[in-house]
Amino acid sequence: MPEQWFQRSFDFSLPIERFPSLLERLRGTPARLEERVRTLPPEMLTRAHEGRWSIQENIGHLVDLEPLWIQRAGQIFASEPALAPTDLANRRTHDAGHNAKAVRELLAEFRDLRRQFVGLLRTADSSVLTRAALHPRLRTPMRLIDLAVFVADHDDHHLATITELGELPLDAE
Repeated sequence: MPEQWFQRSFDFSLPIERFPSLLERLRGTPARLEERVRTLPPEMLTRAHEGRWSIQENIGHLVDLEPLWIQRAGQIFASEPALAPTDLANRRTHDAGHNAKAVRELLAEFRDLRRQFVGLLRTADSSVLTRAALHPRLRTPMRLIDLAVFVADHDDHHLATITELGELPLDAE
């Protein structure tokens, strides 16, 4: 089982020169996600296990958070002092009914939103790359590269969960 997201700590000390590599990591998430689920039967995609989100709900959660990442990047571009908070209870994901949607639609929506996010990040010049805004939960300054690390780690956290759920036998409770 992957570690709990809210228990994770972050090191926001990467040099700006690594920003292009992080953009590639972010750009690759939709393909990695599609690869994980393309051969799974529909009943496996929507099955919850031990009170955790199903595979589709994990995908939907990534879709649900992408506008927040775009908003936060925009706040850094605009030199705002603090980043927008998120709903730590994830009500949007819990209430969205992602299991009733077609997985291909969730994947397409995520791909489109991620393209927007990466497109925005690619426009950052050196003056934007050195700006920071306070992350509301972590209470630490976050630059665009730090936001990229945070989002990429969040992606990987959910990809690991999806992989784990996809490897469970269909009769697992």
